[in-house]
Amino acid sequence: CATEFRLAVVQLHVSKIKADNLGRAQKLVKEAAGQGAKVVVLPECFNSPYGTGFFAEYAEKIPGESTKVLSEAAKDCGVYLVGGSIPEEDGGKLYNSCSVFGPDGKLLVKHRKIHLFDIDVPGKIRFQESETLSPGNSLSMFETPFCKVGVGICYDIRFAELAHIYAKKGCQLLVYPGAFNMTTGPVHWELLQRGRAVDNQVYVATASPARDESASYVAWGHSSVVNPWGEVIAKAGPEESVVYADIDLQYLADVRQQIPITTQRRNDLYSVNSVQEG
Repeated sequence: CATEFRLAVVQLHVSKIKADNLGRAQKLVKEAAGQGAKVVVLPECFNSPYGTGFFAEYAEKIPGESTKVLSEAAKDCGVYLVGGSIPEEDGGKLYNSCSVFGPDGKLLVKHRKIHLFDIDVPGKIRFQESETLSPGNSLSMFETPFCKVGVGICYDIRFAELAHIYAKKGCQLLVYPGAFNMTTGPVHWELLQRGRAVDNQVYVATASPARDESASYVAWGHSSVVNPWGEVIAKAGPEESVVYADIDLQYLADVRQQIPITTQRRNDLYSVNSVQEG
């Protein structure tokens, strides 16, 4: 299989009009494929504004309107499409869910955000996803002809255990659609991506919505791709854009050979394991 492939991260400007969001996402996925991208990542909550007041109003079944658009886009463009996330309704519960589609348009995996974003930084930001959302209960990985990919959504990136288990299960790329904010974004967004990448010697890609100062939740933006050496190799600004990175799996193998932490772990002293198979 090929040791190199192009990855595109779409930093979409998200409005309150779902049809516009879907249309623009479709257009940018096509643009990315035209630039040679084989894997394309959309942002968290790409079809609707982000906020507990919006989730119920914009929620859909999966399959549904938004995932139909994603499936068709993946098929038309012949790409692996990581469909950011959308508010999903199922059995009276709401989830923050990422659907991944293959180049044949088939659903490969659905990741429901497993760590809900409940934070309170006095005077800065308080947000409680758990007021309206339920957490997912499984790990999510999918295969491509290039490498295995692990999926997390936003707050999931703060949990090093998840990334470690994905890497242990053979993932060489971790994708996190996410919408950090103007408080945590400047200090933690890049740090967390570089941490997950260097800890596990994997590529890490994040897709944020573009920054909209008029929105009730202002996203930090700066969607990025980090290599296994911990270097940022692609990064968007705050505005709508598509950023590209060439993922080199031979380089990843070289890094692991040079600093062989994967074989030097003291499994006789400690271990991180998944309790439930995803």
